[in-house]
Amino acid sequence: MANIIPFQALRPRADLADKIAALPYDVYNRQEAREAVEGDAYTFLRIDRPETQFPKDYDMYAPEVYEKAGEMLGQMIEDGLFLQEEKRAYYVYELVMDGRSQVGIGACASVDDYDNQVIKKHENTRADKEADRIRHVDVCSAQTGPIFLAYRRREEIEHEVKKAMETPPVYDFTAGDGITHRIWVIDDEEAVGRIRSGFEKVDSIYIADGHHRCASAVNVSKKRRAAFPDYTGREEFNFFLSVLFPDDQLMIMDYNRVVKPEEEIDEAAFFSVIEKHFQMEKLGKEAYHPQKKGEIGMYYADDWYRLIINNECYTNDPVEDLDVAILQRYLLDPAFGIKDPKTDKRIDFVGGIRGLAELERRVHTDAKAAFAMYPTDIHELFAVSDAGRLMPPKSTWFEPKLRSGLLIHKI
Repeated sequence: MANIIPFQALRPRADLADKIAALPYDVYNRQEAREAVEGDAYTFLRIDRPETQFPKDYDMYAPEVYEKAGEMLGQMIEDGLFLQEEKRAYYVYELVMDGRSQVGIGACASVDDYDNQVIKKHENTRADKEADRIRHVDVCSAQTGPIFLAYRRREEIEHEVKKAMETPPVYDFTAGDGITHRIWVIDDEEAVGRIRSGFEKVDSIYIADGHHRCASAVNVSKKRRAAFPDYTGREEFNFFLSVLFPDDQLMIMDYNRVVKPEEEIDEAAFFSVIEKHFQMEKLGKEAYHPQKKGEIGMYYADDWYRLIINNECYTNDPVEDLDVAILQRYLLDPAFGIKDPKTDKRIDFVGGIRGLAELERRVHTDAKAAFAMYPTDIHELFAVSDAGRLMPPKSTWFEPKLRSGLLIHKI
């Protein structure tokens, strides 16, 4: 039983939504963030990455940096750039990318559900990244970027979503990257009750993207619970900002690999390793994207190959049977000695949004071979999470990205 509640969002004025909305803080490196905010007085990235307001070499984790984020958010509210929702509401959030629509519900999820494994993870988090967002949420007293959650579709929830989408949205804009964002408000008490009741019938919810933001929100909640031992469980700090998508709405893109061995590849030995566990077919110059699970595209020495995983590689284990795990176990390790892809500098990861041309470019510059993966299926992610296991590094790439600053949860 999931406790997914409506909330009173702090959200931008309609005429400023497209100017304020920003990509998540963690899609930028430090230099890219500085360039993105330069000369822009509205972008929410200034608040999500407040070090951009300080000299280039300033300690980005200094206390005054986080205080600056809180000051800027407070100033934007004081200047009337944000509106406070009058009633508790759910928010229908539609993203359209390349003509494909993806629709979820903005809401607040329960910290207790995270602790009790109703909300399940598939990645570990890094302490330094958690610490950064803990301080940001705590100082701002607000969650500014939603966690991307997934659940198994329920018709009663979808019915309310479809009804809401028959009315005019409060936001409707296309961002500079071509992604269209639309948001509708559901604040009718009966509709809100039906949605909440629908989520109460959901046994499991899954973190698709935003593990660090989620862990940070939970840690801030526990910190505030310790400060207020008489808390009731209904306080806003007991919940975290989320957008929840039914499983049939989600698109996971491939997360591809390039290898950068320190020595030249011995082609005969390399092909010998491959042929032990894969059927290999040379395709030539035309880029090849795998067409189904069990296929891998390989770019090596200016040619594309199709690799088909042999049946004996499968074990009926939800983690070990992922294509990325099989590639690691039967090719990257024996051919290149890459045993830990999280730390080995001889492997790099390329999000599918960059396309196959990026794999070719890398092989022509700093890499020796590239592997195009078939995207992990959302139900593979569910199976790994249900088993209490973790996905291999860089197994999923979700697009499009939710924007920060459109829905803010004050705690």
